[in-house]
Amino acid sequence: MKVLVLNSGSSTIKYALFDMLTKTSLIQGLVERIGDRQGLKEIFLTLSELNLLHTTTDLLCIGHRVVHGGEKFCQPTLIDQTVLAAIKDMIPLSPLHNPSNISDIEEAMAYAVGVPQVAVFDTAFHQTMPAYAYHYAVPYQWYTEKGVRRYGFHGTSHFYVAKHAAHYLGQGLESTNLITLHLGNGASMAAIAAGKSIDTTMGMTPLEGLMMGTRSGDLDPAIVFYLNRQGLSNQEIDAALNKQSGLKGVCGENDMRVVHQMAKSGNRLARLALAMYSYRIKKYIGAYFAVLGRVDALVFTGGIGENDAWLRKSCCAGLNAMGIVIDQEKNSQAHGELSEIGEAGSRVKVLVIATNEELEIAQQAVMCCK
Repeated sequence: MKVLVLNSGSSTIKYALFDMLTKTSLIQGLVERIGDRQGLKEIFLTLSELNLLHTTTDLLCIGHRVVHGGEKFCQPTLIDQTVLAAIKDMIPLSPLHNPSNISDIEEAMAYAVGVPQVAVFDTAFHQTMPAYAYHYAVPYQWYTEKGVRRYGFHGTSHFYVAKHAAHYLGQGLESTNLITLHLGNGASMAAIAAGKSIDTTMGMTPLEGLMMGTRSGDLDPAIVFYLNRQGLSNQEIDAALNKQSGLKGVCGENDMRVVHQMAKSGNRLARLALAMYSYRIKKYIGAYFAVLGRVDALVFTGGIGENDAWLRKSCCAGLNAMGIVIDQEKNSQAHGELSEIGEAGSRVKVLVIATNEELEIAQQAVMCCK
């Protein structure tokens, strides 16, 4: 029972093939966009040459990561022409991501005729947010007529690590309260109450929230109007906030490993960038602690969250009053699928869990096909 997962970006297609009987990855890879149909052909050719897949009919289904599902999609969904049309309707909400997702879906449907195609939405997990959390304090007609609200992203990753955290804690997800931190080049946090997302840092777009690799995160919206009056076009501001801000905007580099090296060598702006990055995370930890009331665990995941011991230490420094206390030795040695890095006896567990969005997509796709 094999499932192919496609996770497309604007210039690449990530793919993974899973054996769902053992829940193991048989292969993971990436192809540059050489024409969507050709890219998909190369993927199947590679799988065939490695004797991992002889024909598309060997697949139980194909799971697609779709970035934006709006309010319409809160579950993995079997794709037909009606669903595909609805995903196309979401393009104004996600003009950078949904078009490439749609292109891969259409090509997969044409190439693998008869194989069920399932859309798994980045926004779906956050559709349990209450209205007071997802609404912005703007004219209500902006919501009803234009869809302006907080949607949140990285939902597949937040859900995956939440399930694993609950299992580690020995309790059902439905009785678990968590603060999850997905920290990579894109970064977001979620407040999870009784297994459901009740708030998240990213908003209508992935630009809101934490400071990221190249995205600004939270800022005074009047800055946009000020810069426009200073002669920058809307397109220039948009590009700067999404691609030239965050770590890169402050110190010139968005690779966290390079930023650390720069800071160690005495670079003032790199040190400033690291301080800003961890400070914003700490503020959201405090905010989400207040929202949840009881927190069973703080969970770090994503490329930075899983590998950056300094950042985890910095984010948690001074949070003893909340019951969050890092064990420095455990923190420095964290590796593998799951590590507990908090001091023994601390009220709030601090965990590092390796995310696996592709496996989660595969699992959800299988459930959708049953």
